[in-house]
Amino acid sequence: MYKSILIVACAVCTVPVATAQVMQRELGDFELKLANSPTRSMAQGLVQPGQTNSAQGGVDISHPTGWYVGSWTSNLEQERPLEIDTYAGFKHPLGSGKLGYELGTLRYTRPEQPDFDSQALYGGLSVFGSRLGAAYSSQGGRSSATLFTDLGLEQDVGFDLSFKYSTYNLAAPASLSGGGSVSGFGDWSVNLSRPWLGIDLNFSYSGSSLTGSDCSAYSGHNAYCDTAVMLKASKPLF
Repeated sequence: MYKSILIVACAVCTVPVATAQVMQRELGDFELKLANSPTRSMAQGLVQPGQTNSAQGGVDISHPTGWYVGSWTSNLEQERPLEIDTYAGFKHPLGSGKLGYELGTLRYTRPEQPDFDSQALYGGLSVFGSRLGAAYSSQGGRSSATLFTDLGLEQDVGFDLSFKYSTYNLAAPASLSGGGSVSGFGDWSVNLSRPWLGIDLNFSYSGSSLTGSDCSAYSGHNAYCDTAVMLKASKPLF
């Protein structure tokens, strides 16, 4: 049976002074960012999202030469309580800075379920504020490919819009709780966000090719297997 999930969340933090989600500091030649949402353009589209009531946060360190490292952590559902996504890469502008490219690698680590660990390679292009990226991973008995687009519309229209689509191929078919098996699936998400009166508003619409009892085989990027609509309002901590 096809099932949809509607989640509405409101998180208000105790420090009501800043409208940004990022705390930025200079450490010599390095720039340090602490955030409650991903700050790195490609990593933002590739890290594992948490559920509405999950704790999320990350750190990003970059150098003027273009090299950067960072880590993102989120609490997931009860059976997968923690994931740590660690990345490193290089980002370089071209010409006037309106064009550029980015290359990197990202490690997905689940300390309590090491069988889910995987490594991905990614690359992206920046074109007049929009970002186009792709990632590939082949590890732990499966391979995955992801396409990611961030239109970068916030300065022009007041909100940002991004898309992501991933496909997964399993080396050994996964058994379904209702019988049968599945050897591959896909998932996708659409995300819209904008700041409003010091509050960050986020709308996401996600789903996968698996529905109902078939979701017992799901292990993709989305927080939920079935089609989910999530509305979230949050007040940044800093």
